[in-house]
This record gives sequence, C-alpha cells and structure tokens, in this order.
Amino acid sequence: MATKPVRVFTAFDYDHDESLRNLLMGQAKHPDTPFEMHDWSVKEPFTGDWKAKVRTKIRGVDQVIVLCGEHTHTATGVNAELAIAREERKPYFLLWGYSDKSCTKPTAATAEDKIYKWTWDNLKSLIAGNR
Repeated sequence: MATKPVRVFTAFDYDHDESLRNLLMGQAKHPDTPFEMHDWSVKEPFTGDWKAKVRTKIRGVDQVIVLCGEHTHTATGVNAELAIAREERKPYFLLWGYSDKSCTKPTAATAEDKIYKWTWDNLKSLIAGNR
C-alpha cells in the first residue's frame, strides 16, 4: 500500500528567493519524492486579512519548509508564516537556500531552530521527521 505524500507549505522571501521555491517545486516532481507541494504562496500585496488566508493554507498541510536566503531575516511575510505555523502546531524546518551565499534565519525563528543543508537526502530525512 502506497503512503500518502506529506503536504508542505513553503515559506520564502518572495522578493529575493522565488528561485529557491521554484527549485523545490522541481524536486517535488521527482518520482521518489516524499512530499507534495503546490504553489500556495501569497502573491498579492499584504493587504486586508492576508494572515487569515495564510493560516487557512497552513492548516491544510502537514509540514512547513522555510527556505532561508540572504534577506530572510527582513522578510515580514516569512516571519508571519513561521509564527502561524507554530500557532497551528505544524512541524517546520529551515533550509539553507544557497550553497554560495550566506543565509539568515527569520526573526520569528527560535534560537534552537537549526538551518539544515539543502540536499536531496537531507530533505527526504527532514520530511520524515528526522531533526
């Protein structure tokens, strides 16, 4: 019996790191991928009750992946999404987005939150809960 893929929400700095999200979406298409990813990112400006829309999306997933880049610490949306994930008790982890650049944690991350190296093996292990 095949297991159902883990549904993930990806938090990323839309202004600087959309390419990271695109790379992750590409990995999600691998035949042996342990997760299911859809483009749930918020594309409209942060107006109205956008946090309620994000909360609904996060409630519908199993885990949250935070893609970290150089400016993640200044990304208001990423910080809000991470806070909502914690409020909704969704497991999450941080991925180091670039092999050739420094990456920062969102300010909403805890001191205990580790940024994991982004490799295919690490990603599959993290999705499986090994952190």
